[in-house]
Amino acid sequence: MSIREERKTEPVEEYYTWTGKARGWLLKHLPADKLLPQDQPSYVASWIYVFGMGAIVSLVFIVVSGVVLSLNGPAWYHVSDFGHFVNSVHLWSVELFFMTMVVHLWGKYWMAAWRGGRTLTWITGMGAFLVSIVAAFTGYLLQTNFDSQWIAFEGKDALNASGIGAWFNVANLGQIFGFHIVLLPLAVGAVVALHVILVRMHGVVPPIDAAETDAQLSGTDRTEATR
Repeated sequence: MSIREERKTEPVEEYYTWTGKARGWLLKHLPADKLLPQDQPSYVASWIYVFGMGAIVSLVFIVVSGVVLSLNGPAWYHVSDFGHFVNSVHLWSVELFFMTMVVHLWGKYWMAAWRGGRTLTWITGMGAFLVSIVAAFTGYLLQTNFDSQWIAFEGKDALNASGIGAWFNVANLGQIFGFHIVLLPLAVGAVVALHVILVRMHGVVPPIDAAETDAQLSGTDRTEATR
């Protein structure tokens, strides 16, 4: 008997509390074989599928190096040799993060990755990219050198002209520090986590030219292939 047949024969549990209903929804949409799959479709071996994971790995390096920098402060990473190294790791991790994310976004755009009910997956990916740009901007302001001062006051004039300078003062180092190490990392992490969960729920998007008879396609993807 297959796993699907076994699931059909299992009695349906009734949920009468919000916690039970939430558990039922999670078990329905995120079963263990979807959340932590043992195998992946063969087309995932293509290089275009690597860049999404590359962006996540880069993000991990950004967070770890950023925590070390925030704990030691500018006086450490401007003077200490090891501080220079950690600061460079943080910078180049950001560069790699944006490079892999841009390639990932363009690759998914040309694959029409919103197919098969994956619209929200595409939206969260774009959202992660936009929030990351703001996080990178605040990071440049925390260099605490002439470049960051120049960027801050040029940006301040632009924000004042747009009418949001009263709430977002880029010349206030403490405010930018709070945005960069607390609010924006939480926002990026939450959107990326939601994006990954949605990928697990709907599966990895197949190539546009995937055959209708491909056994690795889900039911929705197979319907899309017939159009």
